[in-house]
Amino acid sequence: MFWIIFLCNILIPFIMLIAGFLMWKRTPTEINPFVGYRTKRSMKNKDTWNFAHVFCGKLWFFVGLVMLPSTVLAHVPLYRASEEALDILTIILVSIQTVILISSIAFTEIALSKAFTKEGLRK
Repeated sequence: MFWIIFLCNILIPFIMLIAGFLMWKRTPTEINPFVGYRTKRSMKNKDTWNFAHVFCGKLWFFVGLVMLPSTVLAHVPLYRASEEALDILTIILVSIQTVILISSIAFTEIALSKAFTKEGLRK
């Protein structure tokens, strides 16, 4: 059971690492409503679209680099622990990971607002 829980807990950091790299290095070429970092501000024009993807991609990549080993290390002392202890660890880890994942939207929107006007023009 430990290994299943372990794999589930490293899923968010692993996805952030991979998705961050792809957003950063392989930004979708066209603004679209299906794939990519899609907010009103990021979809204003091609410049805001690229900026948002590079910023959020870097953020996710580097946060994933920190969260992945941290999550692995959090499991080490609980290798032979009870299921209840693993459940508590999972709740704590997934809560922290989710807050970090959602807060990346706020950080990206702040960066967009600092770099662009409401109309999408560079400041």
